[in-house]
Amino acid sequence: MSITAKDVNELRKKTGAGMMDCKKALTESNGDMEQAIDFLRKKGQKIAAKRGDRDAKEGLVIAKSANGIGYLICLNCETDFVAKNDEFIKLVHFFIDQALENNVSSLDELLKMNYLESGLTIAEKIVEQSGVIGEKIEISYFEKIDAVKVVAYNHPGNQIASLVGLTLDAEEIGKQVAMQVAAMNPIALDQDSVSQDVIDREIEVGKDLAIQEGKPEDMAEKIAKGRLNKFFKETTLVNQAFIRDNKKSVGQFLKESDPDLMVTNFKRYSLSI
Repeated sequence: MSITAKDVNELRKKTGAGMMDCKKALTESNGDMEQAIDFLRKKGQKIAAKRGDRDAKEGLVIAKSANGIGYLICLNCETDFVAKNDEFIKLVHFFIDQALENNVSSLDELLKMNYLESGLTIAEKIVEQSGVIGEKIEISYFEKIDAVKVVAYNHPGNQIASLVGLTLDAEEIGKQVAMQVAAMNPIALDQDSVSQDVIDREIEVGKDLAIQEGKPEDMAEKIAKGRLNKFFKETTLVNQAFIRDNKKSVGQFLKESDPDLMVTNFKRYSLSI
């Protein structure tokens, strides 16, 4: 399979590894991005754990919530200049406000809605604005959360946003947890929410690292499984160290606030910058 410069650049963004290392990893993996990531990890390259982030060039990420529902939307464009334009900012806020006011269930439903009294749908308005601005514009991310209480957090600059669903009406606590999600980028709510595929990959990588460290091959899998607890602590929300008090986990913070307070769901999106 032919490895392109775009492929190499994408792997560099995901892992932080050097260009030649990325090219070699992709070559060894026949162009498979996930296998290339594992290849670099096994070789000891410094890379970030795989997260739920999606790539987008420029744009705005906005989260809003009301009455037990919340939405997180990214409207992206090609340049930072357009992203800072007042009309572009108004557009993304209009889209998310429409979603909230009409409790839409999907991006497709939102795109079919009318844009004011223009005679255009939102999808058609996006196409129209692309022509006016001269750049590609699209809603690249759309998520909804339903819960007793949904709290939204928008990081200054609107490049990162998060939503957190709670079992109780706890606005301030929810905001702190939403900030945790934005800052620490957990991959799942707890260890039971981590997919078996991810766990299997961690064990496989852990086995190879243990062997490279000189551990006996028949002990490698046991060592890898033992390291899973650290992985869960670093990557699952309720087990992560709470950023405002790292002596306790997020789960402990919630329990101390109210024994009945739990996170039911969360969403996070970050622009690639």
